[in-house]
Amino acid sequence: MNKACFLDRDGVVIVEKDYLRDVSQVELETGAAEAIRQLKQHGYLVIVVSNQSGVARGYFSEEDVRAVNARIDALLAAEGTAVDDWFFCPHHPQGKIPAYTRQCDCRKPGTGMLLQAAQKHHIDLSASFMIGDKLSDVATGRAAGCAAAVLVRTGHGGTAELPTEDVPTAADIRAAVALLLAAPFRKKCRGTPNTNHPNAGS
Repeated sequence: MNKACFLDRDGVVIVEKDYLRDVSQVELETGAAEAIRQLKQHGYLVIVVSNQSGVARGYFSEEDVRAVNARIDALLAAEGTAVDDWFFCPHHPQGKIPAYTRQCDCRKPGTGMLLQAAQKHHIDLSASFMIGDKLSDVATGRAAGCAAAVLVRTGHGGTAELPTEDVPTAADIRAAVALLLAAPFRKKCRGTPNTNHPNAGS
């Protein structure tokens, strides 16, 4: 079984730009390439899982999402690293495009994208991590049974109010990876995933 670190895209890997569709505006978050490189050096698959409700809202197409992802791939390649796979949810219950307007299990905090990735890449979720800039990302990681989920203070994480003190936080993706790879933290979280979220097992 493999282990993975699941990353939200906007506000974590790249700078948050509301409903980004223009590839010329793609900008890596500070330290993102270094963080991804470190994860891979420690044997983690790096998989991006991203809500892209702009598709359902009619702001851009699935092809636009893939174009942005391809641009990120190019920027990371220039830094000597890469993402192993991309998953995105184009749905939203209040969308304007009928084909994408529905309640689904892939939109975070649903666990569908993580479960799909786990099946495709033979991932042990209990040995894996989640990093995001929203509390829904943290909820997703916990519901899927990840060993830990960290909230970064970039993107939307800069204004998120923490409901409890048990949500690990980090300044950015680089700091989050350093925290997750630290031996004391890994020992603390090993074998104690939180699976009480209502979307667990969905």
